[in-house]
Amino acid sequence: MNKKTTLRRIVLATLLCFSASVYADAATATTAVSNNLVLESQAMDKNADACMDFFQYSNGLWLSTNPIPADRARYSAYDEVTERNLSALKNIAEAAAAGEGNTLAARLVGSYYHSGMDETQIEADGAKPLATALAQIAAIQTRDQLLTVIARHHQAGVSSLFNFYVDQDAKNTSRYIPQMAQGGLGLPDRDYYLKTDAKTRDIRKKYHVYLAHLFTLLGDSAGVAKQNASVVMALETRLAKASLTKVALRDPQASYHLMDLPGLQKLESHTAWAKYFKDIGLTTPGQINVAHPKFLAEASRMLNSVPLPQWQTYLRLHLVNSKSKDLSSAFVDANFDFYGRTLAGTKELQPRWKRVLTNIDANAGEALGELYVAKFFGPEAKAGVLEMVGNIKFAMRDSISKLEWMSDATKQQAYKKLDTLIVKIGYPDTWRDYSSLKIDTGSYAINNMHAAEFEFKRNLAKLGKPIDRNEWGMTPATVNAYYNPTMNEMVFPAGILQPPLYHVNADPAANYGNTGATIGHELTHAFDDEGRQFDASGNLKSWWTKQDEKNFLSRVTAIEKQFDEFNPIDKLHINGKLTAGENIADLGGMKIALQALRNSLKNTPQAAEIDGLTPEQRFFIANAQSFRGLMRDERLRLQLATDPHAPEKYRVIAPLANMPEFSKAFNCPADKSPLRVEAKRVNIW
Repeated sequence: MNKKTTLRRIVLATLLCFSASVYADAATATTAVSNNLVLESQAMDKNADACMDFFQYSNGLWLSTNPIPADRARYSAYDEVTERNLSALKNIAEAAAAGEGNTLAARLVGSYYHSGMDETQIEADGAKPLATALAQIAAIQTRDQLLTVIARHHQAGVSSLFNFYVDQDAKNTSRYIPQMAQGGLGLPDRDYYLKTDAKTRDIRKKYHVYLAHLFTLLGDSAGVAKQNASVVMALETRLAKASLTKVALRDPQASYHLMDLPGLQKLESHTAWAKYFKDIGLTTPGQINVAHPKFLAEASRMLNSVPLPQWQTYLRLHLVNSKSKDLSSAFVDANFDFYGRTLAGTKELQPRWKRVLTNIDANAGEALGELYVAKFFGPEAKAGVLEMVGNIKFAMRDSISKLEWMSDATKQQAYKKLDTLIVKIGYPDTWRDYSSLKIDTGSYAINNMHAAEFEFKRNLAKLGKPIDRNEWGMTPATVNAYYNPTMNEMVFPAGILQPPLYHVNADPAANYGNTGATIGHELTHAFDDEGRQFDASGNLKSWWTKQDEKNFLSRVTAIEKQFDEFNPIDKLHINGKLTAGENIADLGGMKIALQALRNSLKNTPQAAEIDGLTPEQRFFIANAQSFRGLMRDERLRLQLATDPHAPEKYRVIAPLANMPEFSKAFNCPADKSPLRVEAKRVNIW
């Protein structure tokens, strides 16, 4: 999801660490569906011992016969359906570009796609689409003009120096307020600037080379470009030192500091913040969440002490780096060489049509989604998922009622949050109005700038208006799901409700093991170490007794320690604190979905065995197959450093080590059971 860092979006917990899309008919045609069982027997390694290595047992043959494509850093079940979906979306976009359909959505998608595929024009333009913005940077002569250009960057979707956006007030979710947060870096995280191990130092060196290369593409000599790269590195390193770590960002309290304009001004008295707000179109900002005051104070000091020529160098770089994928091949290749090859290990750049479709989905996803759902999402899927959601919420309520470590007072608040939780399925009730977004068949880069400006204005216009309860944070074609704590809602786009992830006619055990566990995962996020800090109305407000909170946190510590022990590559361990929320949700989601399956089977009995597998065995296999995946070493290191999700294999084996239900389902003998000793076993929800 293409989101800026906000308090709500820091907490926003997604099922996966990437977004994808899925095409219903194509998926149905290529998925092995035997006896209505959405399991892929050709993916399994039945020679493996299910008790000793369940990931291999469920996915072994798939892992050995599906090498990572050259244009990907990872390949998984979700990437498989992404590929099928991209082909379908290509047909939709090409038809729209050819003039089929006379709706606003079709015209927008058609023109956008046409501009993105016009390589001749894009190559001829080079960096010309940035000429006006570069001239604005070159004209900076005062600190006030510097702030004006930073404001223009934010309006154009360039996160120079810090991030600005409008979002709900986390402690008063009935209103929107302006938000300011740390940002301004080109490397994935602050630690890439500060760590001293050999691999990180090597990445910094290659990043410096990349920066210098961008400057040469803008016309600087090699010597000047190298000096300019050093200027950018020095400024970004200073910002990195003032930034919170990924782990610290997981604490929603750490990113909430309500101030008015005079309070913001006190952080550093010389910065003309009133001018910045006026320049972005907000004359009277009112109360502001200054999410990271230490960072904003340092940014303010830098605004008033760093020489203006250095700021001009920094802003040139951040502009071109942000827009490089929209420009000619020289810029695209430079960007891919660093962010694709160096950071993620990807061997080849994706074909242009895939990149263009991904971009359209990110920038005008509800227009593309409107065309998508008209063909590929029916009422049967929505009805089936709603029934499953109801069963899983019932199982969660039952689980809460049986918790020995939680008091009745806290349970009552938990029930209230559970009962008021909103569920969104498929696509928005009202499509986004793109009538003011100017997209034509001309410059692709300019179209992208218009899309960024449209989104900024749309976001800013929320101020003073009622909360839009119909807004979605993901596009309809996305293969992902999320829980939003300030809305107390969980959202399942149409893209994730498709075979082989969900099938309306499938064996319930398979559906509950896959989509059911996904629903349980997102539901558990409402009660994980971050989500549990928000009440039924979405406010950042404690509803726990002190003893219940202590009991809960002791269990969180146990799951953190479990994941700290995993060592996927080199000497790099999974960061238990960084991944705690997702790990809690994986374990809770599986346990709740399994109980919901058991409850449903009481009312609608199924065959005792299908393909020699019991319902509970099918449940666990379906879950493991949904996480099958391979990853390049570079991408794995990047994930361990920055991602709140553990690598897929550990999302399968770690929950099973805490679930006696698994060992019982597969009749695992004591000496071969993956089950941890009872003293180390984690059981939260």
